Amino acid sequence: MFTKIIATGSYVPERLVTNDELAGMMETSDEWIRTRTGIRERHLFEDPSAAVGAEAEGTTVSSACIAGERAIHMAEEKGLQRSEIGLCIVATCTPDAVFPATACAVADRLGLSAPAAFDLSLACTGFLAAFNTAAIYLSSGMYKNALIIGVDVMSKLLDMSDRSTSILFGDGAGALVLTSDTRFREGSDSGVLKALLRTDGSRGGVLSCRSAYLNGPEASAMHMDGRAVFEFAVREVPRLITELLDGQPEPELYILHQANYRILEAVAKRLRQPMDRFPHNIERYANTTAATIPLLLDELMREGRLHDGDTTVMAGFGAGLSLGGVLLRL
Repeated sequence: MFTKIIATGSYVPERLVTNDELAGMMETSDEWIRTRTGIRERHLFEDPSAAVGAEAEGTTVSSACIAGERAIHMAEEKGLQRSEIGLCIVATCTPDAVFPATACAVADRLGLSAPAAFDLSLACTGFLAAFNTAAIYLSSGMYKNALIIGVDVMSKLLDMSDRSTSILFGDGAGALVLTSDTRFREGSDSGVLKALLRTDGSRGGVLSCRSAYLNGPEASAMHMDGRAVFEFAVREVPRLITELLDGQPEPELYILHQANYRILEAVAKRLRQPMDRFPHNIERYANTTAATIPLLLDELMREGRLHDGDTTVMAGFGAGLSLGGVLLRL
């Protein structure tokens, strides 16, 4: 069934934290971080734990709303009104509260007209789970238009003295409007060609974080076995992409979760594809968890690099251990 990305939006906080600044907090250096991750800088809120209330800057809701509003504004310029958006899904692992769902607050603040709204939590794979879920709803005919947001305020969870995790993450949000309304077909046959989502719960312990809502010193302690996650991604992401393609022509772009530039290089090598087919922005934003793919999509959309009729693979991995992907005709 016809489904199309017609609008995108993104947001990162103004505060820029360079590798050199981190080197003043812990035993590391710009060269050490860049050679191992490709990251030069990231955007972080100053003190997200102090952000309280619906209008506060630095909350997951406020970040999602800015990205969502930018996507809706683009959609409105193309003739889709916000009142026509019937579904709002937010992918996040850093909600501001246990409930209500982030999506409910976002839908209200963005002035959507009584949409279905809910959250999905699958960490870095969350946006792909949200995208595939929305595509299924749209293909069923239940809704025609959806707002999908990936957002995480990882600075809520980071121990800035822990070099193994704090250098890797940033705060950010990305959003898109997906439609099945044939008004926007414009001669193209856009749609999801194939989608996959998998988890290996037996390996969930290699990347985990206790609930931020528990009281106690370990309330938000993040644990990551970086080598195990790296090996999982380098092995499983190419397998997933190969299965997605399954005889299809090579896509114009591979839009992957931005966790580590070395992972992008390794995946490209295993697929025997040039790096110019793997757009990236990890060097400027680090790993924004559920926001990496939609943030990159927004950059590509605004740079004119997403063309009607092209095919693209979106793929990612994260806590769970989870793995997801979609083959999409734009």
